[in-house]
Amino acid sequence: MRALLAAFVLLSIASVFAQDPPAAPRDGVTAEQLKSAVERLGSVEFPIRTEAARTVRRGAAAVAVPLLTEAATNHKDGYVRFRALVLLSGFNDPRTREVMSRMLGEPNDRLRAVAYTFFEHTPEPAVLPRLVAALAKEESEFVRPALTRAIAAYGTDPRARDAINGLVMRGQDFFRSGVIESVGDYKGAYAFAALLEVAKLDGPLQDDAVIALGKIGDKRALETFANLQRTAPKNTQPAVATAICLLGVNCASHQGYLTDTLKFSIANIGFQELLRGSSAGLASLAATGNEDALSTLFELGAPTRDPARAAIALALGTVALRNAPLTLKVIEKQKDPSASLELLREAFDMLEEDFEEERFFVFVRRTYWQAAAGSPTRKAADALIQKLEF
Repeated sequence: MRALLAAFVLLSIASVFAQDPPAAPRDGVTAEQLKSAVERLGSVEFPIRTEAARTVRRGAAAVAVPLLTEAATNHKDGYVRFRALVLLSGFNDPRTREVMSRMLGEPNDRLRAVAYTFFEHTPEPAVLPRLVAALAKEESEFVRPALTRAIAAYGTDPRARDAINGLVMRGQDFFRSGVIESVGDYKGAYAFAALLEVAKLDGPLQDDAVIALGKIGDKRALETFANLQRTAPKNTQPAVATAICLLGVNCASHQGYLTDTLKFSIANIGFQELLRGSSAGLASLAATGNEDALSTLFELGAPTRDPARAAIALALGTVALRNAPLTLKVIEKQKDPSASLELLREAFDMLEEDFEEERFFVFVRRTYWQAAAGSPTRKAADALIQKLEF
């Protein structure tokens, strides 16, 4: 009986919030409601945590920021501290920078990871020496990738270039993969020679290096890519096609190859590596602004089931976090975006990128209020808010 009652309560909460205004302005939540919501951020019940975060996002900054700062700094529950820090980042308050700076020295892994990611997206030269120094001791699989991405974001600084360039060629493959990806995302031309060496070697980092070289945009890599087209195994070919397209060379045919390969691997079970490679390739193109590539992922992914569906959903989630404006634009153009929204919901459920997801939420909510009432943009933003429950 108690279990049934608990289930009824949770369903009631979900139904109430489903009917709320999708992106209510920050003036309708009382201080007491905000305090209560912050305490519920650590609930073991997902609907309660979700409802609490929605409430906090709709609070007035003058009240919410001090509450979130206090919770992130001093709350006894480590997970509440983590969620409070993530939500604090969404208020764009200038005091947040100091809070994040203090978190760089936190023993709590989650808090350090949030701080690293914050300084990736809002660089501060004075913080860079602390980031570089942290490389000597930061070995957590959960945290170190956030640290190296943050350093890569400072690629105009010789100290950052020296630190990252050395990491391309040494260390565990798991960490090197993240370094290589970040170098490509931040167009780190300083690492061109090191990436070219990795791209020539068969192994788990070859695809990463090839795509990173494509993102950097230096056409000196074409000779290596042409050789890989002749000699590399079938599962590497999607990465090569993606890189050549990113360089702006014969992109239509290479994008067509990625689309055909994705169709083939969806229709034929047993080609999961090709499926992941072609999905990731189209996602890389989409993240740089290729609207057709993103539309293809939505179109081909909509009717799929696992295992193909999970790979495509994750590729779409990556695009959403890297290029939120394009994601909203493509959804806005769809007559019925329900299938696309479901793919994104599944992606966000699988991803563990709380800070990046919060940035996506902030963008969509801001776009909702800036768009005219009844416009396609506002409708698309509304649909995203409702489906992803933020």
